[in-house]
Amino acid sequence: QVQLVESGGGLVQAGGSLRLSCAASGFFLQYYAVGWFRQVPGKEREAVACVGNSVGSTFLADSVKGRFTISRDNAKDTVYLQMNTLKPEDTAVYYCAANLMRRDCGAHSPILHEYSYWGQGTPVTVSS
Repeated sequence: QVQLVESGGGLVQAGGSLRLSCAASGFFLQYYAVGWFRQVPGKEREAVACVGNSVGSTFLADSVKGRFTISRDNAKDTVYLQMNTLKPEDTAVYYCAANLMRRDCGAHSPILHEYSYWGQGTPVTVSS
């Protein structure tokens, strides 16, 4: 059974840090571009970050540049989203997803419909 599982979410004060992890079962995450997205109730899901397989193949949304870092450990077949200097506006449910159409991230913001497999999300709450 194909499954993506996110972990690492929680409650943190503004200025704090969290590291989200994304692991897969039923397929190998390491062959594909992997994205992180977030969604607030009542709003559309938005792309946060993407990591590909080629060196330098990453994308970060302008709202998180300088604060978030995306990385992958292919030996563990896991993708991470390191979130520093968190702000209350970062509060959302965070989802990871695998893009089976690409090994690398495109130059543009990740497109949701290109991502085939999704996790169930991990909530992040940043208190002010």
